[in-house]
Amino acid sequence: MVRISERTDGVMELLAIPVDQAWFWSERWQAMEREADEDIAAGRVSEAMTVDEFLEHLERKRDS
Repeated sequence: MVRISERTDGVMELLAIPVDQAWFWSERWQAMEREADEDIAAGRVSEAMTVDEFLEHLERKRDS
Protein backbone atom coordinates (compact mmCIF):
# COMPACT_ATOMS: atom_id res chain seq x y z
CA MET A 1 0.00 0.00 0.00
CA VAL A 2 1.24 3.48 -0.80
CA ARG A 3 0.00 6.68 0.77
CA ILE A 4 0.54 10.09 -0.75
CA SER A 5 0.01 13.13 1.43
CA GLU A 6 0.76 16.81 1.25
CA ARG A 7 2.39 18.45 4.25
CA THR A 8 1.47 21.93 5.42
CA ASP A 9 4.64 23.25 3.78
CA GLY A 10 3.48 21.97 0.38
CA VAL A 11 5.86 19.01 0.18
CA MET A 12 4.31 15.80 -1.14
CA GLU A 13 5.22 12.66 0.81
CA LEU A 14 5.08 9.13 -0.53
CA LEU A 15 4.85 6.51 2.22
CA ALA A 16 5.19 2.77 1.68
CA ILE A 17 2.87 1.08 4.19
CA PRO A 18 3.02 -2.66 4.89
CA VAL A 19 -0.35 -4.28 4.18
CA ASP A 20 -0.66 -5.58 7.74
CA GLN A 21 -0.39 -2.00 9.06
CA ALA A 22 -2.83 -0.33 6.63
CA TRP A 23 -5.57 -0.16 9.31
CA PHE A 24 -3.42 2.32 11.28
CA TRP A 25 -3.44 4.78 8.37
CA SER A 26 -7.19 4.72 7.78
CA GLU A 27 -8.98 8.06 8.26
CA ARG A 28 -10.99 6.62 11.16
CA TRP A 29 -7.91 5.40 13.03
CA GLN A 30 -6.00 8.62 12.41
CA ALA A 31 -8.97 10.60 13.79
CA MET A 32 -8.82 8.47 16.94
CA GLU A 33 -5.05 9.05 17.17
CA ARG A 34 -5.60 12.83 16.95
CA GLU A 35 -8.28 12.61 19.66
CA ALA A 36 -5.90 10.68 21.91
CA ASP A 37 -3.13 13.23 21.31
CA GLU A 38 -5.54 16.04 22.26
CA ASP A 39 -6.55 14.20 25.45
CA ILE A 40 -2.91 13.70 26.41
CA ALA A 41 -2.05 17.36 25.72
CA ALA A 42 -5.05 18.51 27.79
CA GLY A 43 -4.11 16.24 30.71
CA ARG A 44 -7.20 14.04 30.34
CA VAL A 45 -5.25 10.89 31.14
CA SER A 46 -4.54 8.80 34.19
CA GLU A 47 -1.73 6.44 35.01
CA ALA A 48 -1.89 3.21 36.96
CA MET A 49 1.22 1.59 38.32
CA THR A 50 -0.40 -1.75 39.10
CA VAL A 51 -3.26 -3.87 37.79
CA ASP A 52 -5.15 -3.28 41.05
CA GLU A 53 -4.88 0.51 40.63
CA PHE A 54 -6.14 0.18 37.08
CA LEU A 55 -9.13 -1.91 38.13
CA GLU A 56 -9.95 0.49 40.98
CA HIS A 57 -9.89 3.38 38.51
CA LEU A 58 -12.30 1.53 36.19
CA GLU A 59 -14.65 0.81 39.11
CA ARG A 60 -14.67 4.49 40.13
CA LYS A 61 -15.43 5.52 36.53
CA ARG A 62 -18.26 2.98 36.34
CA ASP A 63 -19.78 4.16 39.65
CA SER A 64 -19.61 7.88 38.86
